[in-house]
Amino acid sequence: MSRKVAFYTLGCKLNYSETSTIGRQFKAAGFDTVEFTDRADVYLINTCSVTDNADKKCRKVVKEALKHSPDAYIIIVGCYAQLKPKEISEIPGVDAVLGAAEKFRLIEYLTDFTKQPKARVYNQPIAEANEFVASYSYGDRTRTFLKVQDGCDYSCTFCTIPLARGSSRSDTIANIVKQAEDIAASGVKEIVLTGVNIGDFGIRNNQREDKFFDLVKALDQVEGIERIRISSIEPNLLTNEIIEFVAQSRRFVPHFHIPLQSGSNKILGLMRRRYRRELYVERVAKIKEIMPDCCIGVDVIVGFPGETREDFIDTYNFLNDLNISYLHVFTYSERENTPAAEMDGSVPGSQRADRSKMLHILSDKKRRAFYESQLGRDSQVLFESDHKDGIMHGFTPNYVRVRAKYDPVSVNEMRHVKLVNVSAEGEVEVTEAAEVLVH
Repeated sequence: MSRKVAFYTLGCKLNYSETSTIGRQFKAAGFDTVEFTDRADVYLINTCSVTDNADKKCRKVVKEALKHSPDAYIIIVGCYAQLKPKEISEIPGVDAVLGAAEKFRLIEYLTDFTKQPKARVYNQPIAEANEFVASYSYGDRTRTFLKVQDGCDYSCTFCTIPLARGSSRSDTIANIVKQAEDIAASGVKEIVLTGVNIGDFGIRNNQREDKFFDLVKALDQVEGIERIRISSIEPNLLTNEIIEFVAQSRRFVPHFHIPLQSGSNKILGLMRRRYRRELYVERVAKIKEIMPDCCIGVDVIVGFPGETREDFIDTYNFLNDLNISYLHVFTYSERENTPAAEMDGSVPGSQRADRSKMLHILSDKKRRAFYESQLGRDSQVLFESDHKDGIMHGFTPNYVRVRAKYDPVSVNEMRHVKLVNVSAEGEVEVTEAAEVLVH
């Protein structure tokens, strides 16, 4: 009887791509993949370290796994595993912890998935994580997350990612194009490019060999992929040539996610961000000038040390005035071994929560306004496999979330629709033209 393995991923799209790659290694070793809620012999949990909830989330997922299979072998990988291996190894039920340089070789390290009295820890210093390991998700979503870059050479004062993933490094353009062609051959319609800092693409062996724009141009030529989406790109790395290319691209969609973090230049300076708000305004204006219907998402952090109420109101007004489509709001949390954790001017938790709530309401308002601006238009929707209560969902090229009556024939297909109404749930309803195939 073959052994069974289940996976749980916390965090970003990059983690999903890496979990999927590790999953294929387990399959090659003779394991069958089952749902996390099924009884498995091995559970692998891929962790995140962006917020201070990493410990709580990891413990909770371990506890859930052991409910389903009390004798299962529990493996922890990911950013949290690199940063706090000893802490994780002491969580009841954990059997193995692998750091950034070891996680893709876990089948080598863990030849025998037999529980031992103490958890095994394989964790080298982050400087040893200098190899790029290609990854992409497959089989679990309509779209594929394709990893093109890893690590980060930036030194933002709030961020642990360089400590958890190491320095910036990338795959070659030729390898990425080959992976994209393989993904296309599998029937996937959309690729999302992922990485830690993908605009910094092109560094190999500590030397810059390519630019992200070179990769964009090469991927635009891959046949069989309907859409390519850029997951997130720093404003200082989003050049006019990239924006102009996407505007006339055959495959890249009009959707940018651009981290801002604060609308206050004072706070951006304390964060050691590599731009100021004036540059951000220029980027948004350039995008909207040549792609008026482009969706623009924004990351923003509230409650950073030294953020006064005036600084926050500055950020709120800045975002309110910007022609953007939605926000990802993060409440600042102190992270060990980061400069921000030692800064004066800590913001009380209640104020952080209030500011977060205000920006979430603003995000809902921005998203609804963007959706309403698209009503009456014809668009193409790629429908996903998830469905509930007879309703299925999908996205337009410019990231409008659409709902329609469930039709199994439409799963992973592009449908021509007219956007007619924004529902009470904040999703866009479409006409029955969803039955018409896009050729």
